[in-house]
Amino acid sequence: MTSLGVDFGTTRTLVAAVDRGNYPVVAFLDAAGEAHEHFPSVVAELGGKLFFGLAALEAADRGGVLLRSFKRLLAAPECSGSQRVCVGAVDVSLFELLVGFLGALRVALVERSNLVRKKGDDAFDAVIAVPAHAHGAQRFLTLEAFRAAGFAVKAMINEPSAAGFEYSHRQPRTVSKQRTRVLVYDLGGGTFDASLVKVDGLSHDVTGTAGLNRVGGDDFDAVLLRTAVKAAGVDESELEARERAALLQQCRDAKERLTPQSKRVVLDVKGREVSIAVDDYFAAVTPLVESTVAAMRPLLGQLDAPAEALADIAGLYLVGGGSGLPLVPRLLKERFGRRVHRSPHPAASTAIGLAIAADDDAGFALRDRLSRGFGVFRDRNAGRGVAFDPIFLPEVSLAAEGVVISRRYRAAHNLGCFRFVECSGVDEVGEPRGDLLPFAQVLFPFDPALRKGVKLDKVAVERRGAGPRIEERYTVDAHGLVEVQIIDVDTGYQQTHRIGR
Repeated sequence: MTSLGVDFGTTRTLVAAVDRGNYPVVAFLDAAGEAHEHFPSVVAELGGKLFFGLAALEAADRGGVLLRSFKRLLAAPECSGSQRVCVGAVDVSLFELLVGFLGALRVALVERSNLVRKKGDDAFDAVIAVPAHAHGAQRFLTLEAFRAAGFAVKAMINEPSAAGFEYSHRQPRTVSKQRTRVLVYDLGGGTFDASLVKVDGLSHDVTGTAGLNRVGGDDFDAVLLRTAVKAAGVDESELEARERAALLQQCRDAKERLTPQSKRVVLDVKGREVSIAVDDYFAAVTPLVESTVAAMRPLLGQLDAPAEALADIAGLYLVGGGSGLPLVPRLLKERFGRRVHRSPHPAASTAIGLAIAADDDAGFALRDRLSRGFGVFRDRNAGRGVAFDPIFLPEVSLAAEGVVISRRYRAAHNLGCFRFVECSGVDEVGEPRGDLLPFAQVLFPFDPALRKGVKLDKVAVERRGAGPRIEERYTVDAHGLVEVQIIDVDTGYQQTHRIGR
C-alpha cells in the first residue's frame, strides 16, 4: 500500500507521497503528456457525462460546461450530502460529485501520474485535510467521500496543522527553547486558516486556531475581474457566463504571474485590452488581507503590540496558493517583521505536511484541537424559554479514542426538544458567539406514551415533575466529528445522532 498526503483544495488538489523519508509532490499528466504538479479541483459536463480534473479542462475546451471551486459548497451552513448540484445538463448530489472527483483523482494517481509504487499496488492509505474551521458536515462529507472513492483514510488533519509539520521538517533550527511556537498562515483558494502550534522536537501541540470560511484566492480573482470590467466601461451583468468564466481564468493566471516588480496587469475584456496598475489592484484587495490579520487576533492577542505577541514565535509561516500574491508577505512583514517565512512550496506545503503525518517512520506526533464549539439550546419553563448549554468548548484536545462528556438528570417535561448547534466560540458567561450552524433538532419523548405512533412535532411541551432518569452522552472523535446519544436509563430507550447522517 502506498502512503500519501492529499490536500483537497478549492482550486487545486495536491498530493505528496511518502518515499523513504522524502515527500515528493506528485505530478499528473494531461492528454498531451505535459506534467502538472496539481490535479485541478474542477468538474465539467460534456454530452451528458461528467469529467474531472485535467480531463474537465480538456472537456471545457471542447465546449463543455465547467464548474470551478465546487468545494466551496461544503462551507455553506446548509451543506448536506443530498444537496443537488447542476453541472451543465447533469444534476448530481454534492456527495456523488465529491466521490466522482476523488475517484477520478485515484484513477489519475494509478494511470496518469509519476507516482512511484510497487507493481500491481493500486491501494492507497492517505492522511487528508480540512480547513481548521470546517464545520461538522464539511468534515463528515470529506471523510466519507474519500472512503467511498477507495482511499484508506489514516487520519484527517486541519490544513494549517499539517503545514506546521512541513515547517518544522524544513526549518527545525528556527525552533529553540526561547522560541517554541509557529504561527501558520494558510491562505488557500477558498478559505483562510491560521494555527498556533507549539513545537517540542517532533511533537506538535496546536494551542489555537482561527479562520475565515469564505476568504481565499477566488475572492482576490473576483476583485481583479470587477476592477477590469470597470476599467473597460462594461457592466459585469453584460458578461455572458462563458465570457465571465474566461475572464475570471485570465484574472487568476495574471494574479499568479505577479511578482514584487510587477507594475501593470493587462487583460482582455470583451475584445478590449485593459491595463490595470498593480498598486490599484493591491489597494482594492488590501481589505481582504487585513481581514485575515484580524482573524488571527485571538491567537496573538493585541496585534498593535506585535513584538510582544511574537516574543516566543519561531516563525510566521505563509502557506497556501493565495500567499503567493506579493502583497500578502509584504503586509505581514510590515506588521510582524523578519520572522515571516514563506514556504518554498506554498501551494504544496499542506500536502507535504500530510505526507509527513502519513509516514509511520517520521516520528512526528500531533495533538490537534476542536476548532468550533458545540452545545444545545434546551427548553425551560415548560417551553416558554430556552437556555444554552455548552458541551464542547473550542480548543478541546482531540484524542484517538475520542473525548466523552455526559449529562445525567431526571426529566421534568413530557418531551425534550434539543436544538444542537456548532458555534465559533462561547463567551465568558457560556453563551454562543460568532456564527451558529445547526447540527440537528432532536425531539426525545421522556413520556413513554409518546414513543410509538405519535407525531412529536405536534406535542406541546408540558412540565410533569419527576420523570425518567436521562443520560446524554456526547463523543467527539479524532476527526472532530460529534455523536450524540440520549438514553432513558430506566427503560433503555435511546436515540443516536451522528453528524451528516
